[in-house]
Order: sequence, then C-alpha cells, then structure tokens
Amino acid sequence: MKPSGDIASQQSDLIVISTILMLLIIVPVMALTVLFAWRYRQSNKDAVYDPDWHHSTRLEIVIWAAPLAIIVALGAITWVSTHLLDPYRPLDRIAANRPLPEGVKPLVVEAVALDWKWLFLYPELGIATVNELAAPVDQPIAFKITSSTVMNSFFVPALAGQIYAMPGMETKLHAVINKAGEYDGFSANYSGAGFSDMRFKFHGLAREDFDKWVQSVKDGGGSLDRAGYLELERPSVREPVKRFAAVDPALYDAILNMCVDTAKMCMKDMMRIDAKGGMGMAGIGNVFALKYDRPRARGGEQAATVKRFVAAVCTPEAPRDGETPEVATPRPAAAGRASLETLTPRMSVAERAQADRPVAE
Repeated sequence: MKPSGDIASQQSDLIVISTILMLLIIVPVMALTVLFAWRYRQSNKDAVYDPDWHHSTRLEIVIWAAPLAIIVALGAITWVSTHLLDPYRPLDRIAANRPLPEGVKPLVVEAVALDWKWLFLYPELGIATVNELAAPVDQPIAFKITSSTVMNSFFVPALAGQIYAMPGMETKLHAVINKAGEYDGFSANYSGAGFSDMRFKFHGLAREDFDKWVQSVKDGGGSLDRAGYLELERPSVREPVKRFAAVDPALYDAILNMCVDTAKMCMKDMMRIDAKGGMGMAGIGNVFALKYDRPRARGGEQAATVKRFVAAVCTPEAPRDGETPEVATPRPAAAGRASLETLTPRMSVAERAQADRPVAE
C-alpha cells in the first residue's frame, strides 16, 4: 500500500478511499446490530413493544439516502479513475504535482511471457534480457505485452496493476517508477508447472546508473535472433538472468504474430487473406460477400453481387517487398482439384526452365 510508482500509488489511494466510503455504512450497521440485539432482548422489559409498527418516513430516508449517496460517490470515483488509470493511456504526469516535462519520451519495453520466464526487449536500445527488467527513475515506461503460449499476467506491484499477456495479442501498460530500488515482478496468472518460479527483478535506477546498466548488457551479452528465440522459448524452470547485446529488430513482431518459425504463416498475413474473402475450395461457401459489402444500385441499375476470394499467395521464394514484379504461374489441376496459381518472381524462359522449385497445392 506504499508503492514507489505513481500509477500504483494512485491505485492505492483508490483502494483506501473506496474502503472508507463503504465503512461509512458497514460500521453503523454492525454497531446497530449489536445495539438492537441488546436493547430488544427478551429480558429487557423496558424496551418499547409495538407489534403494529410498520413505517417511518425518517427511517426510510436514512436507510436509502445514505447508501445511495455512497453508491453515487463510488460510481463517480470509478468513472474518473477508469479513464485516468487506463493502462493504455499515456502518462501526463510522473508524480503528484509533477507534470510530465515537455519532450520526454517513454522508454519502450516489449515484454514476452514464456514458459516459465520473462523476456524483455528494448527495441530503441537494441538489447534484451531474461528475468531482469530495468528502467530509469521518473521516466515513463511504455510496455507492450504478449505471450508465447498461454495466458499470463505481468505484475510489478510497486509499479502498477497487473496486465494480462495473451498469445497472438498485445496489451499495453504505461507506468513510471519514482524511487530507486529493486522490486519484485512475477506472473499473477497460473500458467503451468513452473508458474511459482516465474519471477524477475525490476530495477529502478538513476539515469546514470541505468546508462551503465545498458552498457553492461551491450558489453557482456550475446545476440538473440529467431533461432536463438526458438531455443529460449522451450519450457524451463528457474531460468537464470540472461542478457543479449544484439536483437533481431523484427523478433517481437514475429512473436506477436506467432511466426518466429519462418515455415509458419504470420497471423497478420492470415487475417489479410481472410479480409479478402479467404481461399481454397473448402471455404468457397464462406467467401461470398455479405449484403453490406455489395455495391449499391445507382440510377435504377441492379447492383451486382460481389464475390471475393484469394486466388494466389506468395511462395517463400517470391519477393515480399511490394516493388519487385510478380507473375502468376498456373499449375495444371489435379483430378478432382481446382488449380492453384502460385506467385513467383518474373523470370526469363531460360531461368524458368532451370528453376526446380516445388509448388505447394
């Protein structure tokens, strides 16, 4: 309840205020319960006995007005704090009565929940760490959070509230640490056998100390590419701290789209194909345009029904830079199957004759 980060501090104040408001009703009710039990006990013959009593306007006003006022107060506090403490909302202050200085950019950290360890990527610094997180004091931190396999929850109690990490999805958290020190971080969502040891240390450092920490990572760390990540991704328990001085800049995007293995299609490419209507004979019934996709009739003409589907995809050999010309190379249809055109780079007849590349159906 005495955190070192401004967001967590505001959340702490919210808990205290809400508790006090609720105690305004709970304490009187508990006290009156004891009072009534004592005053109207069977042995107290002096207590007023009125079996025909059924209504009191004053009592009704007290019974309903007080809780209603507290509910209104709690609702207002909840509405305001929900927007001010939205984890996706960039910070506009670094502490109470300390607005965010102009020109200050947040430190971007990409957090990946693995089995059972945490990987932190610093895209602007070109470094990465495992089970170790550091940030300078009084500088906003912009977290991008995802997971490699199952749902986890990123939580540094001294910094801010917990945020879920989910595979194929990205959640965000904006926070700031105001005091130098070493703080505990962990996963707050059960994720399997090694969950209990899925912990890391968060270091709040002065600017000079943070620069030294970054330099130490660059001096003593290795490199992390796709192949190295696939090895790191394998389940392990109580993984020691690891540092990487160089990181593939496209690694986080590949993790997020679940295509670190280049043999797999990225989720964003799948969604792009689905947005165009899908592909393949098996899904032909799902590629018909919906009513709101059809062009409206103009001038009394009847609108034509639009059918969308993907006729071809790029092979790994085909360029994806969006600039190199590509040409569709048809393949004869097999018995009972529709033909599939595969996009390949434009080449001469001689080059095509020498090419011996398998084409997927």
